[in-house]
Amino acid sequence: MGGSGVLPACYEVYVHNSSRIWQTGNILNEELPIIATQIVFIVALSRLLFFIYKPLHQPRLISQISVGFLLTPPLLGRFTPIFTFIFPARGVINIEVLAHIGVIYTAFLSGLEINLNTILNVKKKAATIAISGIIFPMVMGPALYTIHRKVYVNNDVFQIDESKMNAYVLWTLVLTVTGFPVVVHSLFELKLLYTGLGKIALTTTMISDTYAWILFTLFMPFSLNGPKAIYSVVSTIIFAIICIFVVRPIIVKVIDRKTERDEWDENQLLFVVMGILVCSHITDVLGTHSIVGAFVYGLILPHSKFADMVVSMTDDFGGAFLAPLFFGGNGQRLMVESIFNQQNWPLTVMVIVLLCVPKILSTLFATFFFGMPTRDGFALGVILNTKGVVALIMLNTAWDRSILSVPTYAVLTSGVLLMTIVVSPVINAIYKPRMRFEQNKLKTIQMLRLDAELGILACVHNTRQTTGIISLIESFNATRLSPIHVFALYLVELTRRAGALIAAHMEKPSSQPIEQNLTRSQEELECISNTFGSFGEAYDAVRVQTLNVVSAYATIHEDINNTANEKGTSLIILPFHKQLSSGGALETTNIAYKDINLNVMQSAPCSVGIFVDRGLGSLSKMNFCINMIFVGGPDDREALAVAWRMVGHPRIQLSVIRMLLFDEAAEVDTSSHVEAQRSILSVVMDNEKQKELDDAYVNSFRLTVVNNNDYVSYSEVDVHSSEDIPAVLKELEKVGCDLYIIGQGNHRNSRVFSNLSEWCDCLELGIIGDMLASDNFSPRSSMLVVQQYGYGGMVLGYKSNHVTTNSNNFEALVVKTE
Repeated sequence: MGGSGVLPACYEVYVHNSSRIWQTGNILNEELPIIATQIVFIVALSRLLFFIYKPLHQPRLISQISVGFLLTPPLLGRFTPIFTFIFPARGVINIEVLAHIGVIYTAFLSGLEINLNTILNVKKKAATIAISGIIFPMVMGPALYTIHRKVYVNNDVFQIDESKMNAYVLWTLVLTVTGFPVVVHSLFELKLLYTGLGKIALTTTMISDTYAWILFTLFMPFSLNGPKAIYSVVSTIIFAIICIFVVRPIIVKVIDRKTERDEWDENQLLFVVMGILVCSHITDVLGTHSIVGAFVYGLILPHSKFADMVVSMTDDFGGAFLAPLFFGGNGQRLMVESIFNQQNWPLTVMVIVLLCVPKILSTLFATFFFGMPTRDGFALGVILNTKGVVALIMLNTAWDRSILSVPTYAVLTSGVLLMTIVVSPVINAIYKPRMRFEQNKLKTIQMLRLDAELGILACVHNTRQTTGIISLIESFNATRLSPIHVFALYLVELTRRAGALIAAHMEKPSSQPIEQNLTRSQEELECISNTFGSFGEAYDAVRVQTLNVVSAYATIHEDINNTANEKGTSLIILPFHKQLSSGGALETTNIAYKDINLNVMQSAPCSVGIFVDRGLGSLSKMNFCINMIFVGGPDDREALAVAWRMVGHPRIQLSVIRMLLFDEAAEVDTSSHVEAQRSILSVVMDNEKQKELDDAYVNSFRLTVVNNNDYVSYSEVDVHSSEDIPAVLKELEKVGCDLYIIGQGNHRNSRVFSNLSEWCDCLELGIIGDMLASDNFSPRSSMLVVQQYGYGGMVLGYKSNHVTTNSNNFEALVVKTE
């Protein structure tokens, strides 16, 4: 194709020798170089564009379509030699065959990502929003199509559609569908997946995507085959019923048995994958579409360890290699010049914008009756407007069958792309993620009343970490006057397609029996949920809710912070990246855990505690000894507040040891603050103010607790130099304890701690915490390192927050975010 006036072209392929098996020329010399060039060009360029679009949080689908769009006449398509070199006429059929296999595999993955149990046990709210999102577009779609026909002016090159009815049906169907995998990617990139809005959007989109496939099966044949399509529809429905209710129980039983015995090999798995092509062929013969069979086949396979294995082994080939070939073809058909080569093009552009309205209006209407805020309803409507593979397959079929004209195809495809592209910018504008925590109140344990419910977000990576964290939470002395609400957050690393993994970890209805042959992460989630559930049942004053987060480790801290913000917790507990080995030493389990902890501490919406577990026992034993080391500063005051919450438990003995700094140890370090353009005088004044706050809080603790509780002791030790700190810790170690509680101490202004920081291996634990975590100290004692919320995170160099003092000597904080 080339030139200014471009129309669809038909390719004529000649058979060179009808008696040969391959009825064409020499495959290796003629066909293979062409198809290899096309594949390399499309896949490589789509990867490049994906990384370019990544800061904009655009799905991979957009980058793949962009590759094809680059080859249209306004761009590279105007250079005929370039286009004919990459896509010569004799190479089109081969790439189309591979592209069709790619779309079949994509449809199979869509079915595999749909959790059938969620669909069968759908809740009223999600179902209502999904159905509303179908009815409104079906009503408004024909009206918008009529407007399009009225405003578009035919010219000599591009003519409007001749067959109105088929175009009406396809136009309406495209507006109703929602792409579940694309929505999952968008929510994942925007870090909204585990918010209240994200969970509603996820369930609603899964239901809407399933309804879209049903509508595709019911109405698409009528656009292709006319009134005789009723036979295709009925036979396809019978095929789907047989697959779900007859074939599914048999195939699930066989697959689960082989998976449980670990009998799968590559040859046996090949036969299962071949089932995709068999089911696709059946529905193609029945007159519907080959992708319907692939979708149904993915739907009936067990969503457990087997599905995880299939996706992990085939996704790189199908999703990253074959799918771009199909979506690139959709981009090549997008001739935007057909929109602007007529005098009423502004009105046509208005129609494209109006295509985004029906889904948003329908969602606003439905969410209004459920009492959702208008902002959330609008955002949900924008998210549900996201299109995916089904919409593009409909457009591709309409192009191949000449149901839609070039202008109509361009208008509808442009609308589909616009709906998908604007999701990230609009959601970012509505929720402003960088300012998300600005309006929150100060969430610290120090500022929380003792009779208020304490919210704790307890993060775990595996089942081993669960027992120690439960023992730690148990020491917080939950009572009916001082209850605890625990949100157990299981952190799962995203290693493959987001949609498949998210669907695997979606919340199961309580009536749903536990699936067999679960993946490792599913098994751990069940075990963690049961362990925390038993803990909640053992204490009347403890409420427990188990959650999970599936995300890349590089950004999982954002999901942790968002969850803590939404749940209104006052403390996030994170496991240390080292665990106790059989030899009694701390050994690194996963260095990525350390990065996660550092990232959370930099931007958490509440206080944070790093828990170093050295086999913390249960409170069932008679004497549970806790040492709280107080030096000074906001983190130490928060650590003392944590220890204060534990006072009153009949089996806890608390010792508060305050280090008083004198001489060399008391010198104020001003070097880092001068670089930050703060005067030495202001640093000294701030240090004095911190001392006043320390004295006031410690005196309040001594007056309220120490004098009224025989199980609480308070002592002071003098520290004159850096050598005195290890000596004090050695003396404490001789006495021993079960748990140390200390402040992270990042905002201490003492020179002695600044000098010791050069030898610190684990900055997230602070100076004292790093010493206690080494093998030279506390080989038997666990440790909780606390960072108070509101002081700019643990990394120096951020803009400091302004601290004032009210009449009760408690801090009032004005939080700034970057």
